[in-house]
Amino acid sequence: MATTSSTCLPFSTTTPQYHYQPLYVITRLPLTRPSTKITRPITKIHVSSSKPATATATAKQNQETIFFDGGAHYGDLLANLVLGFTLVWLPLTLAAVFRAFYLRYRFTNVRVSVISGLTGQDRSDFSYSVIKDVQVVPRFIGEWGDIIITLKDGTKVDLRSVPKFREIAKYCLSFEE
Repeated sequence: MATTSSTCLPFSTTTPQYHYQPLYVITRLPLTRPSTKITRPITKIHVSSSKPATATATAKQNQETIFFDGGAHYGDLLANLVLGFTLVWLPLTLAAVFRAFYLRYRFTNVRVSVISGLTGQDRSDFSYSVIKDVQVVPRFIGEWGDIIITLKDGTKVDLRSVPKFREIAKYCLSFEE
């Protein structure tokens, strides 16, 4: 009943070999350029206008041209920032900062637009035909001013710190019927 020791050993005398697999494999693909050759045929389409010449002339007249497009006057912001160091003037300074960054006025030959909000999503448009009266209030020795537009339904639109406010008011009144 003799047994050999080599067959009864529970463990092998050779050391096990462990192969570690990485959790992810980084592969590097060669950079290829897309082909710039166009394989489809190019066809030219000749289109003729069936509109008479007067229709194109009236279309040019109906185009919207911009008279003024801009925000509040930079002097308003600067003056309020200088006075903003006092605690009493701080709310007015914050209002001037928001006016400077988030408010735009656009005067065209068709309408007046007031664009406000962080992304410009608040927009008010009205045409010159609904304007009843335009008043101006100069600020800071007349460098900029406020424009108060009264509409025919009694609504008052207050545009604050407008540069070139006198010229804009005359422009608005020139469309009055």
